[in-house]
Amino acid sequence: MKRIYDWDARFSLRNHTAADILALKGKRKLTQTTANSVEEAAAAADAGIDLIMGNAQNTKAAREGAPHLFFTAAIALPDFPTGTDVLNAAFKAMKDGADSVYTARGPHIVELLAKEQIPVMCHLGLVPRRSGWHGGLRAIGRTADEAVELWKAFRRMEDAGAFSVEAEVIPAPVMEEISRRTSLVTMSLGSGSGGDVIYLFQNDICGEDTTRPRHARAFGNIHALQEQIRAERRSALSAFKEAVHSGSFPAQGETAGIEDQALTEFIERIAREDGK
Repeated sequence: MKRIYDWDARFSLRNHTAADILALKGKRKLTQTTANSVEEAAAAADAGIDLIMGNAQNTKAAREGAPHLFFTAAIALPDFPTGTDVLNAAFKAMKDGADSVYTARGPHIVELLAKEQIPVMCHLGLVPRRSGWHGGLRAIGRTADEAVELWKAFRRMEDAGAFSVEAEVIPAPVMEEISRRTSLVTMSLGSGSGGDVIYLFQNDICGEDTTRPRHARAFGNIHALQEQIRAERRSALSAFKEAVHSGSFPAQGETAGIEDQALTEFIERIAREDGK
């Protein structure tokens, strides 16, 4: 564990720092998943995941669940339109315990954050919120021309001061070539094993949904458990209703009692009161 002070001057321990992650580039593969609640962060920590990432507004919850994991706070694209908005959100996330921030914005925003010495994760390849510019959701870099333009985008983000990049749905051979040439730590999301970090959403890993992107694999089946919970909830509620109507609930052992003498005295006294 590395000893640090966070942006709110709190002493803490981290499994990795930004410097560690940069030093591990090309030397050791790391894992990253999402964590937007105390439980998700704690589960990632217990499972030995290296890095976690979540919405900036959930930074405190993620930090509570995983006090020592390197956490990247995502600044939501549509919610912070101006540079000042983004900077304010980034400072708050760092104050809440984030170790880096993510933005899907362009190099000018990355540079704004990097100038404040905030480790910045940018986003290249398929950026789903901008998929209309590419004709829909598809891999980016499948032609030589497009792959060259993608490489140029990586270089622009390097120049802007980015620390890492979410590299989403880039052809695996292209990702491998770019990753070994760029100074950015590459977080491969659907871009093959050539990235420095293999990244997958926690809901996909755990099988929380019946559908998932082609690049995602379910390693669990939480959806089936959730369906069992839904069915069990309805069964329990129906049984409660039937028990009430049949008179079997509440039973004698589920209510408070009173001594016979005290009950008799109580009835006599209120009867006298009623007779007044």
